[in-house]
Amino acid sequence: MFAGPAVRKVRREAGMTQAAMAEALAISPSYLNLIEHGQRPLSATVIVRLAERFGFDAARLRAEELPGGLAGLRRRLADPRFADLGIGAQEVEEWAQGSPATAAAFARLFDAAPDARGAGEGDAPEVAAVRRAIEKWRNHFADLDARAEELADELRLAGGDLYGTISERLRTRHQLGIRILPSDVMPDRLRWLDWHARQLMLNELLRPASRTFQAAATLAQTEAKAEIDALVAGAEFAEVAAARMFERHLIHYFAAALMMPYGRFLRACDATGYDLLLLQRRFGAGYEQVAHRLTTLQRVGARGLPFFMLRIDRAGQGSKRYAGASQSPLVDGDARCPLWGLHEAFARPGEVIADLVELEDGSRWFTQSRSVAAPGASGSGTPARFAVCVGVDAKVAAPLIAARGLDLMRSPATPVGLGCRRCTRTGCVQRSMPPLGRPLRFREGERGVSAFDFSGD
Repeated sequence: MFAGPAVRKVRREAGMTQAAMAEALAISPSYLNLIEHGQRPLSATVIVRLAERFGFDAARLRAEELPGGLAGLRRRLADPRFADLGIGAQEVEEWAQGSPATAAAFARLFDAAPDARGAGEGDAPEVAAVRRAIEKWRNHFADLDARAEELADELRLAGGDLYGTISERLRTRHQLGIRILPSDVMPDRLRWLDWHARQLMLNELLRPASRTFQAAATLAQTEAKAEIDALVAGAEFAEVAAARMFERHLIHYFAAALMMPYGRFLRACDATGYDLLLLQRRFGAGYEQVAHRLTTLQRVGARGLPFFMLRIDRAGQGSKRYAGASQSPLVDGDARCPLWGLHEAFARPGEVIADLVELEDGSRWFTQSRSVAAPGASGSGTPARFAVCVGVDAKVAAPLIAARGLDLMRSPATPVGLGCRRCTRTGCVQRSMPPLGRPLRFREGERGVSAFDFSGD
């Protein structure tokens, strides 16, 4: 749980320095400082001590948290519509520290507003609410990971074939059998759990990794129900649809954690240099499953690299966006820069497209993209395909096998923006719209390389 402003408020109400409060919580002052600035999460132990020693309600921590932390607030205020205000980094930090509730209110309004992130429309309210809930946890749910790891060890002792051991556990412990049905019997379903018939029915079009994932998801519904229900209840969604979407996310999270247990997966990442294709084969998972799993490796004391993940369709629309601990602005909105190698993945199926990109603020990101087919896609009609991208800050990308031999901070990088409406780069031949907040210029007798000429300040 990231709740720096709320912890800072507790300390100030108690009239304590950071050193005094750190001593009361039995942690170091430097660790408390990182917590207050949204750079470290609160562990369960620290939350308990806050409750015991300061009479603080843990639910209040969740309620007052700034979505995305300080980095998320900076990212929103970097929108071109605010460019003329000259808002500096220090001013943003002072606002977040001094008035966290109003900063959080602004973040929520910004996220929900039309054209909030350069797109024509913002997320649907239910989707936005679920994204905020996932963002609060940095897409790492420690209780689910611990339970999945424990269960994975049990299944590993029972045999080497994970799908077989899950099937046997469902049969013996939950009296659920698995049937593989023809696609014409289940034309619009991948999985159907019939509790009355005590059967889990899977579409024959599912690949082996997807069959294992769906069987693991069913196990999540039975053996991780208490943990999942607690997380959904704690999110306190206003809409039932949002609660159900969040529940589905947690079920899938558990399924992936069962297939790729935290400790073993992180060790494999370190040993292979985060080789996505090798990790996919080693854990019998799909490429997208591995990509999503990389965004969840934020266990206290055993962290992986802070990856983000993005999935787009052929039209560039994002259907999955997980910032994880990266806080990358590349996952925001529905608009993508056409210069980004992510789009090349559709033209080069099966190939991992590595790209070093640089945003207008000078930040660099190392990304890897690959096209994938939709689970259960058949050969009839237009095949459903997506491009899945994972990325990490170039400053920490050196351990990646795909980045070896590159000078990540000096090598030429692809200059990209956050969609034309948010990008203020001049002279771009790919520009399809002028940026927000910049007046257009027209010069008689001239035609530049870009269809839009605008003021640079």
